[in-house]
Amino acid sequence: FTQLYQSNSKINQRHAGSDGESIGNCPFSQRLFMILWLKGVVFNVTTVDLRRKPADLHNLAPGTHPPFLTYNGEVKTDINKIEEFLEEMLSPPKYPKLAAKQRESNTAGNDIFAKFSAYIKNTKLEANAALEKGLSKALKKLDDYLNSPLPDEIDADSMDEERGSNRCFLDGNELTLADCNLLPKLHIVKVVAKKYRNYDIPSDMTGVWRYLKNAYTRDEFTNTCAADLEIETAYKDVARRLAK
Repeated sequence: FTQLYQSNSKINQRHAGSDGESIGNCPFSQRLFMILWLKGVVFNVTTVDLRRKPADLHNLAPGTHPPFLTYNGEVKTDINKIEEFLEEMLSPPKYPKLAAKQRESNTAGNDIFAKFSAYIKNTKLEANAALEKGLSKALKKLDDYLNSPLPDEIDADSMDEERGSNRCFLDGNELTLADCNLLPKLHIVKVVAKKYRNYDIPSDMTGVWRYLKNAYTRDEFTNTCAADLEIETAYKDVARRLAK
């Protein structure tokens, strides 16, 4: 069908871990792996050590890093274009449609990773509190969305007070493309912020924690995710020490 290269995989190639072989930290590759798994596509993962990147990969897409995809001699390097391609090519009736029904599900949590990156890269102690507050605010927006009922959860004929949502994922009780995008990043935020800033996602964010816990029960997520130690190692030189 095609070849999808991640920094270590072969219908997938995906970044190798610190040992040069295991699955490395790459939320973009994991996003695509999750899509393929949810589509029911059988694929092999061959990790690629980018420190010794094979010549054939270099020749396919010079100057770019995985993930990228080849199809009929054409190379696709834009992650969103690859996702659109997979959704279009792997379509019903043979493959399930994974697009979210609610437009808001596609943008929920979309600023979390940027806020996290600013927070984790900051070196100025006096700026830390404000950046941490910015991350918490972004997480709270996601929490509010996850705890707000979707239209199909609201009973228009009920006289009862509107209840919150207990859905498993962004767009309902099934994983969608929106989750494939957000969950790998959200997991990195949880692991790295704790390791390098001793920051925990607040326990009162029940929607976010419900979302993560449900993700950890799904093979599509856990079996495509790098080990926590690999994620921590990947951020060792990114996470800056705070200086007075």
